[in-house]
Amino acid sequence: MIVQSGDLPMRFRHAALIASFLASTPALAAPSGKDGPVWKAAAAARADQLAMLEKLVNIDSGTGDKASGQKASDFVASELRAMGMTVTLVPAELPTLPDNVVGTLKGTGKGRILIICHTDTVFGPGTVANRPFRMDDKRAYGPGVSDEKGGVIEGLFAIRLLNQLKQRDFAQITFLAETSEERGSPGTRQLIDKLLADADVELNLEPGDAPDIVTVWRKGSTAFKIDVKGRPAHAGVAPQDGRNAALELVHQIQLADSLPKTGDGLTANVTLMSAGSRYNIIPEDASATINVRIREKRQGEETDAFLQKNAQTTVIPDTKVTVSHEASFPPLPTNPATETLADRATRIYAAAGLTLGRGGNGGASESALAHEAGVAALDGLGPVGGGFHSEQEYLELNSLTPRLYLLTSLIIELGKNPPARGK
Repeated sequence: MIVQSGDLPMRFRHAALIASFLASTPALAAPSGKDGPVWKAAAAARADQLAMLEKLVNIDSGTGDKASGQKASDFVASELRAMGMTVTLVPAELPTLPDNVVGTLKGTGKGRILIICHTDTVFGPGTVANRPFRMDDKRAYGPGVSDEKGGVIEGLFAIRLLNQLKQRDFAQITFLAETSEERGSPGTRQLIDKLLADADVELNLEPGDAPDIVTVWRKGSTAFKIDVKGRPAHAGVAPQDGRNAALELVHQIQLADSLPKTGDGLTANVTLMSAGSRYNIIPEDASATINVRIREKRQGEETDAFLQKNAQTTVIPDTKVTVSHEASFPPLPTNPATETLADRATRIYAAAGLTLGRGGNGGASESALAHEAGVAALDGLGPVGGGFHSEQEYLELNSLTPRLYLLTSLIIELGKNPPARGK
């Protein structure tokens, strides 16, 4: 018997309307959160995800270690090919660096999504032999386990889940695993610019901060170098004839000591120092590097002017002080495009009963380049970790499934409804 909706009691008519709406919007009708297919697939992938993470962590790939770094690039390239991506090994823009890896996957939707991660670490050759990948009940450890190999593996498994769930509602996914991020991406800048020109959104797989935070702002990074030229002399016979470059360098560092060392604003910290050539010669040359982190570009210009002014005031006669600088990454400022992406991520997390925090830190990344190119960027999407750049680096194991669910869900949503590019 066919019944017209007008013949139904009011409560049944409401139910019929709701059922009709859900039937016409399959994305909303599908189970979401922990009851949905993305979470279930992410949870089922945990053991394989950890096994692959162990393999990648146990490859030394410190920035500039070309031979070992190439092994990491080849590993990622092989996994991307196995997932059906078209893979290109792109030579780095410096000959001392291993190839960058670019994988592309075509779909049938609208969004052009650029995923950026890096395989290089701050640890030198032989580190893995001394402290390979290991786990306890709560955490995984090893060189680069969070910064950023946990993110690399998460990205690979997000592609795997898209295949498994037969999700192709995106125009294109581009996966970049670069090999020099820890030095400001000197081997990848032109490549990143090229890939950003063909992207609507950039998702960055740097680690999330505790307790469960995505990164919506980052400081920029600039290395300021102070070089002092003095005059050598025999340290025992005629020290008075020398002009001690080391002492003048100490003076210059003292002048710079008024700059903040910690905090959410500008910070400046001495990270490298050298002086002299032999123990019995008054040092002719001395140098120091001050790593400056900035929230706004103007702070870099102001710091340069401050250090240049200091260089005009010396306490060791006849010494010359020169200040130079090399920018690594610009800052990623608080901005509406990133906040809108964070809103999407928050809703996805909330559907699984989880709370996603927002924050920022002094670690620079490629997301600032995306922002400057007018591409919406969201950072800190990798697993949650800590102890970065130290022997205590760790990855929180309980963040693996939630973060894989979040990344995969974001890709699905952004493929269907990408943000508009900025200017």
